[in-house]
Amino acid sequence: MIVKKVEELLNKQITVEAESSQIYLAMACWAEVKGLQGVAQFMFAQSDEEREHMLKLVKFINERGGHAKISALKAPNVTFNSFKDMFQMLLDHEIFVSESINELVHLTLQEKDYSTHNFLQWYVAEQIEEEAMARTILDKINLIGDDKGGLYLFDRDIQQMTANTSATLPAG
Repeated sequence: MIVKKVEELLNKQITVEAESSQIYLAMACWAEVKGLQGVAQFMFAQSDEEREHMLKLVKFINERGGHAKISALKAPNVTFNSFKDMFQMLLDHEIFVSESINELVHLTLQEKDYSTHNFLQWYVAEQIEEEAMARTILDKINLIGDDKGGLYLFDRDIQQMTANTSATLPAG
């Protein structure tokens, strides 16, 4: 049985994950319109991944005797000053998501809800990866500067990053 306070915070996390998916989707659309096909492909894949994170929470809550709730979402930004600004926003958002997960983990310890605590460890590890990836991408963007050729290569590079990530994900 899931602790009520924990269920409430998990339901808030469902919204965070759903909004994350929408943010990535908006970024994908912006990149695609700007001709950055690699970035768009990367963002579409990230959007799908965030939706999977949301569904994982939904299933967990319902299987533990709670009731997952789906709420309205805030509309994401749909335009960005530059692709660098977009990736900075992405990093900032991933840091926000990490803080949200950490708050949940803290509550599970306070409430002695060790099953949920154990479940959330996957999210903790995932957020470490998400933040590291965003920082690595920003480092590459900073190396490129205003070089258009560098942007072209980056767009191809990030497309490969998406293909490699997809290839290493377990099936199912």
